[in-house]
Amino acid sequence: MTTVLITGAAGYIGSHITVAALDAGYSVVAVDNCVNASPGDETLPPSLYRVQEITGKTLSFYKIDLLDKESVRTVFSKYNPECVIHTAALKNMAESVKNPLPYYRNNIGSLMTLLVIMKEFNVKKIVFSSSALVYGIPEYNPIDERHPVGISCTNPYAKTKYFCEEILKDVCAADKNLTAVALRYFSPVGAHESGRIGEDPLGPPSQLMAFICQVAVGRRPQLTIFGNDFDTADGTVERDYIHVMDLAKGNVAPLKKMIEDPNYKGFKAYNLGMGKGYSVLQLIKSFCKESGKKIPYNIGERRGIDAAQLFADIRLAEKDLGWKPEQTLEDMCRDTWRWQSNNPQGYRTSK
Repeated sequence: MTTVLITGAAGYIGSHITVAALDAGYSVVAVDNCVNASPGDETLPPSLYRVQEITGKTLSFYKIDLLDKESVRTVFSKYNPECVIHTAALKNMAESVKNPLPYYRNNIGSLMTLLVIMKEFNVKKIVFSSSALVYGIPEYNPIDERHPVGISCTNPYAKTKYFCEEILKDVCAADKNLTAVALRYFSPVGAHESGRIGEDPLGPPSQLMAFICQVAVGRRPQLTIFGNDFDTADGTVERDYIHVMDLAKGNVAPLKKMIEDPNYKGFKAYNLGMGKGYSVLQLIKSFCKESGKKIPYNIGERRGIDAAQLFADIRLAEKDLGWKPEQTLEDMCRDTWRWQSNNPQGYRTSK
């Protein structure tokens, strides 16, 4: 059985990827420092307890910081993983503007540590969680992988993802046997259909759907929409929302290609999205319909960094990896509400 090391495995994206990897038959070693995840006890964070319940399979977990090279080396020495899926990162865009240095240190430094240890143990396969933010203000929509990157990134978080991609390109150029797949996420939302795992921000939500959910369960009084005068059908920005389980399966799809195709080498980049845009108001309307809840909102000023539209051309991922999204906006909203209504305080007080 192929062993996969998943970093950031206890977080929102990482926990769903761990489900997909276990369901696909991989052995998983999960690591996380739990900065972005409810820590639970030293044995296993609550999200990963539930991952084991969902899949009926066990995993190995280590609470470590990826900047701690010796701890990372210990895990590699014990398990000798064949592949790495690297999702761990600080990810709050607004926070990265106010306090950029931790973002550069953590997001770039953790990848550097992994690549150094991978080289020591002759591990040649890595899947990297990147972001559509590397495209900056889009020159055209839908955005394909040929779109320029790094030119107009709007915040330090986005820049860290761009710089990490550049590092991966360089190490692949130096080592012709290395395969690095950068997956450019658009806007992940939703939760596992069981309602057992989902997004649980430890601080103020940085993502729209998480904020909507906290309004729906009464943790926040209302939602602020930043601008309604964009050049879109209803004046609110349009984003490419993708169900988190479709995204998770998109992270597992390259593993099969890496393992089975000896010619699949070098740096690759793929968009993971739905391939269409939905406005903020469309998302709210769909959520209200699926949840039966009203979401009060007010219109605020534009933030100055938002593009009117941002959505993906996803044909390359389908062509190369055989992946395409299967779930609808309604599925995203329904599964999000199932998670949030069953866990109104997230993992901290729910059973």
